[in-house]
Amino acid sequence: MPWWSWILIWVALVAVSLLFYVLLGIRLFRQFMATMKDLSAAGEKLGHLNPVDVQESTGTRQPLPGSAVFASPAAMRHDYEASKSARREDRRRRRVQRKKDRGQPQALGDLDFT
Repeated sequence: MPWWSWILIWVALVAVSLLFYVLLGIRLFRQFMATMKDLSAAGEKLGHLNPVDVQESTGTRQPLPGSAVFASPAAMRHDYEASKSARREDRRRRRVQRKKDRGQPQALGDLDFT
C-alpha cells in the first residue's frame, strides 16, 4: 500500500470526526436554546407575581423567603417558639374535638378553662 493512501485515510477520519463534532455542537446548541425558551416562558408566567404587592394588598406583613438568614437569633427563636405553641394548641383542639365527637371523657389538661 503506498504511503499517500495512509494520508488519505487519516484525512478522511479527521474530516468525519470534525463533521461529528460540528453536528454534535449544533444539536447541543438547539437543545440549549429550547431550554432557554422554556425557562423564559416560565419566567414570564411567574414573573408577574410580586410578593411585596401581595403583602401590601392583604395588609399582613410576612417575611420574604430567605430573610431568616439575616434575622436576629432572638427573633428566630421567638418565631420558632410561637409556631411551636400554635401547632401544639391546634393538636390539642383537634384531640378535644375528636374525643367530643366520639363521646369519650376529656382529660383535665385538655380542657380550656379560660
